[in-house]
Amino acid sequence: MPEHRTSRQVNLVSRPDGEPVESDFEVVEVEVGELDDGHVMVRNRFMSVDPYMRGRMNDAKSYVPPFAIGEALAGAAIGEVVESRSDDLAVGDHVVHPLGWREVALVPDSQAQRAPEIADVPLSAHLGVLGMPGLTAYAGLLEVASFAEGDAVFVSGAAGAVGSQVGQIARLKGASRVVGSAGSAAKIRHLIDDLGFDAAFDYHDGSLTRQLRDAAPDGIDVYFDNVGGDHLQAALHALTAGGRVALCGAISVYNDTEPAPGPGNLTLAIGKQLTLRGFIVSSYDHLREPFLDEVGGWIADGSLRYEETVVEGIERAPEAFIGMLAGANTGKMVVSL
Repeated sequence: MPEHRTSRQVNLVSRPDGEPVESDFEVVEVEVGELDDGHVMVRNRFMSVDPYMRGRMNDAKSYVPPFAIGEALAGAAIGEVVESRSDDLAVGDHVVHPLGWREVALVPDSQAQRAPEIADVPLSAHLGVLGMPGLTAYAGLLEVASFAEGDAVFVSGAAGAVGSQVGQIARLKGASRVVGSAGSAAKIRHLIDDLGFDAAFDYHDGSLTRQLRDAAPDGIDVYFDNVGGDHLQAALHALTAGGRVALCGAISVYNDTEPAPGPGNLTLAIGKQLTLRGFIVSSYDHLREPFLDEVGGWIADGSLRYEETVVEGIERAPEAFIGMLAGANTGKMVVSL
């Protein structure tokens, strides 16, 4: 594949201090090495930017190692196999793998998953509604938060890739009420008019505790937390006895340079006998097949909708990442390569 022996990639050149800026990243052209046995060469078509990547830019111990300075970042991508030394994957296969932030990737076949062919679903959907964010929503709501028919559900960051799917799954599974928060009037209209939320509010519009109480006057049984901070504090007030919280993310504090204080009302969890449970989606891969079957069926019959915000070109990947952290996307933010 001589025409692809060089590739552009995005390197991390400095660790962000607070909010990332474009000078923290550098687009460089590199030589593509030789293909080893058991590997495939993938021409990436789309790459994902996700909130968890911000944590990997810090030099801190976590459930995944930090990105290295001067080397390419990594994240989910989907592309076409253009050369193969694998017994399992052939030229022309479309695969999902973890080596995004580059145009061409040399991927061990053990890390490349053939994307299922689903009619009328674009390749990019395997990074969003049918990918990691979708499985996060499905596993987090149904298994981590133990959702049951009749539950009232509140999801923060509800117009994003995960939150938008949480709300719709809850509705399709028989929630008594689905409430979301988002950051603009347009997103609020989208949640109610397009995605079927019963109520939604803009977190910029005053007290979160008051707005959530107005949106769910009888309280909530489940809170799916993508934001943390003040949203978690408001949810603790609204949760009914025995309520459950799926702690998925805390995007409101990812750029903080000092430790953020915890909710001042956490003692409510004692008297209300609440369950607050953090989770990482990689621990729920056993749900992938039922997730694909059920969500794929909902997409096919029009029961579940999804949105994408697409940014063109690898040179704009840092811009897409920074914009995603600031809420510039509706639905999944992806970069077309």
